[in-house]
Amino acid sequence: MSPAVGAVRDGGTGAAPQTGRAPREGAAEAGRAGAEPREDSPGAVPRVQADSPGADSQEERALEALDGAVGRLGGGPRRGQREMTRRVARAIASGTHLLVQAGTGTGKSLAYLVPAMVHAVDDGERAVVSTATLALQRQILTRDAPLAADAVEALTGRRPVVALLKGWQNYLCRHRVAGGYPDDDDALFAASDAVPRAGAASLGEQVVRLREWAGRTATGDRDDLVPGVSDRAWAQASVSRAECLGPACPFHDDCFPAAAREAAARADVVVTNHAMLGVVVAGNPGVLPEHDLLVVDEAHALADRVRSQGAASLSASAVARVAATARKHASAVVSDLEAAGQGLQAALAALPDGRLSAGPPPALAEALAALDGAARGVLTGVRQAAGSAGGAQGGGADAGGAALARTAVSDLVDVVERMTSDSVAQHRDVAWVERPRMGTEPPRLTLAPIDVAGPVADALFDERVAVLTSATLALGGGFEPMARDLGLTLAEAPWEGVDVGTPFDYARQGILYTPVHLPRPGRGISEAALDEVLALTEASRGGMLGLFSSRRAAEEAAGVLRGATDLTVYAQGEDQLPALVEAFAADEDACLVGTLSLWQGVDVPGRTCRLVIIDRIPFPRPDDPVAQARSEAVAAAGGNGFMSVAATHAALLLAQGAGRLIRRAEDRGVVAVLDPRLRTARYGSFLARSMPPLWPTRDRDVVLGALGRLAAM
Repeated sequence: MSPAVGAVRDGGTGAAPQTGRAPREGAAEAGRAGAEPREDSPGAVPRVQADSPGADSQEERALEALDGAVGRLGGGPRRGQREMTRRVARAIASGTHLLVQAGTGTGKSLAYLVPAMVHAVDDGERAVVSTATLALQRQILTRDAPLAADAVEALTGRRPVVALLKGWQNYLCRHRVAGGYPDDDDALFAASDAVPRAGAASLGEQVVRLREWAGRTATGDRDDLVPGVSDRAWAQASVSRAECLGPACPFHDDCFPAAAREAAARADVVVTNHAMLGVVVAGNPGVLPEHDLLVVDEAHALADRVRSQGAASLSASAVARVAATARKHASAVVSDLEAAGQGLQAALAALPDGRLSAGPPPALAEALAALDGAARGVLTGVRQAAGSAGGAQGGGADAGGAALARTAVSDLVDVVERMTSDSVAQHRDVAWVERPRMGTEPPRLTLAPIDVAGPVADALFDERVAVLTSATLALGGGFEPMARDLGLTLAEAPWEGVDVGTPFDYARQGILYTPVHLPRPGRGISEAALDEVLALTEASRGGMLGLFSSRRAAEEAAGVLRGATDLTVYAQGEDQLPALVEAFAADEDACLVGTLSLWQGVDVPGRTCRLVIIDRIPFPRPDDPVAQARSEAVAAAGGNGFMSVAATHAALLLAQGAGRLIRRAEDRGVVAVLDPRLRTARYGSFLARSMPPLWPTRDRDVVLGALGRLAAM
């Protein structure tokens, strides 16, 4: 049977909380009661500070405010939610980092927002909340944060201020819309946009609508534009931070991204995203206002987001685009740069796809050195042009164009500098060559960090409390794997892990079916596995979400179902993913099949999703260069590379994928993993313990019968 609802399992095992290093002397007291309100940006409004109560009192105040917020919703207390609130308040008071596993339905947003707001009001300190998805960010801003603020205001007499902060390019640039930057003619009239897909506006139409919207928006936030526009259209209305003209801009006093940052500097709680945390880890701490509490929701995604943010790619076509920009907008002489780009293409074309374990071979290293010299030469000329344009035009179109050119060349220099460093030899980065599978793009060289735990610990956890929460943090039954991946084991302050349980009784609500009679998966999906997909889906009469390891396997499964049944089958790639999920949710007998992007974030409760099929254990690809390098690094340090990297990766995805089934207390269904290794391999128990505790069976007849009964309900 599953554990009691709301049961707290420290460390996932009932043992004492897992901890990291001893705290620094005075770390627990830093930034606590009695701290003066900060004025950390020009024009920031000092926040009112109440007499700070003791830790126990603040914990009770947080619970009281939580009860008020839940009461406003018309609900009753949830044991797991109250326990999470209590533990977050204690972590803030003690200076301890906290990993909180909170199952779907716990109400974790309120459980961390309320104590964070009480702390902000009582102690005059700021909290930053980071999310991985736009949907959760919107939920927090429009529902959870106002509800929590109402409750805290009723308790304390002061309403906490909440602000949203995104990257610079997520906001409209008034100067660019007004013609202060040259249009990208090549993007505006690209062949791919000449014939838009049915029902879609052309690029030019999207840009016109953007300019109309610019006259009435109060935020300039891209997400406030409904319906949205393509990335290429948005590029005509936004600039990067480096491209911004700053005080020289005629719209400097009416700048959307600057206004967002000023609002964040005055707020008690700042809501941002994991990509912004990645920018901080990359060495840009100033993008976030000062804060003494960091809450990371959907924390299981943080390391990958930071790693993705730290990756860099280079190709001959990218060099050609930079050269064209510099020539067009800064009148730069780019012949050497163009020649160096051609040399890069020749060097990459001679190499096979795959990892460069020893770093760039001699021919590629020579091509990169030539590119480095040529790019630096162009940068000198572009900077001179940018200075002249800014002084002469006072922020006009010439200045905007020069800023675009300067940023493009500067970014190229930074990438090449990293690729010519010893980062691969020092095992900080992994490098590989790859050829795009579609289109005519030439081969590209990519560099990505091997380990982000250390940089994350230094940039995000130093001198502040971190609360990291998700429904999937205790992998294999413990928090240690995720704590290592996230950098908590390297942080100076101690950490602890707690599972506050779930409101669901997984063992009564769902079945975990592992058909051990199937062959071990090889390349592609076997005929036997496709037959099992068909039998399960027919028994269920639809309501199936298929999570496949490859696009080809998903397409084969869709073909089998379409050929043998009259069910409606939606397949990833046939339309935009949100549209497919919406159509699937609207038809309880439909099927939806796809790959990795469906494993997380699909929230379709009820009969619509009563069967989840996973075709195999989702290990990283054997040729994944980042996974290879990470595994080797663990082995070199004396650890088990497979368990630390491949098995942990698979465990997280299995937990996320199986979690699509039970989204509310009334949900019922089956998760079928068509990979016998989940039951037969030595590592199988580690993977199974990472999944929701569904009732396990290998009996096909039992599962088919259960699906038939669900279909008939």
